[in-house]
Amino acid sequence: MKYTSKFIFSIVLMLAIMPAFSQEQKTDTVQKPKTDKYGIRVGADLYRFARSFYDHDFQGFEIVADYRLTKKIYAAGEIGNTKITVNDDQLNFTTNGSYIKLGFDYNAYENWLDMQNMIYIGFRYGFSSYSQTLNSYKIYDDSGYFEQTVVYPNQEYSGLSAHWLEFVGGIKAELFNNLYLGFSVRLKALITDKKPDNFDNLYIPGFNRTYDGSFGAGFNYTLSYTIPLYKRAK
Repeated sequence: MKYTSKFIFSIVLMLAIMPAFSQEQKTDTVQKPKTDKYGIRVGADLYRFARSFYDHDFQGFEIVADYRLTKKIYAAGEIGNTKITVNDDQLNFTTNGSYIKLGFDYNAYENWLDMQNMIYIGFRYGFSSYSQTLNSYKIYDDSGYFEQTVVYPNQEYSGLSAHWLEFVGGIKAELFNNLYLGFSVRLKALITDKKPDNFDNLYIPGFNRTYDGSFGAGFNYTLSYTIPLYKRAK
């Protein structure tokens, strides 16, 4: 009976306090309206940075950025450089070049309180300028009587370029104030590319490996920081 009386008293006390607390919250809301931060977010791809250290056939970097236009829409893009040597069964080649991708992201996540997280989808238009060097290739012999002959032409094809579209899906989570960790996956469709004579674009900087000649895929892990420029009321 003693504990029941204390419980009832606590409930009554809480109900008595809640209206005053709600009124205080309402007053604070009127005095200090909720705002969203708007600014530019700049970062780098951690995967390409790390791979440049542990993979001696790869050197590259990618800088990422976005700018908040509205509550849900961000202008976004990436710029980078890649040098990679690929050693396939029949040939060895090196691709070296730079790329830029521009587009937008749509944040489908409904943040609460002062959170600025993102679960987003988006599109990019990509352009790359690069060169291909055919280091070596094997002459195929299906007879099985002779060893395959390896030819080392070391021939460089420069002045190459490619255009493509990307569909993007990803997340950005705020670790600390204005500091974000992100991950995205990309599906790519090649629009047009300039191919070297008697060779093909098997790898395109920014597009990655080409599959069936027109499709590609990729991902990135990013660490970025938002530079706040102004605030807008929610």
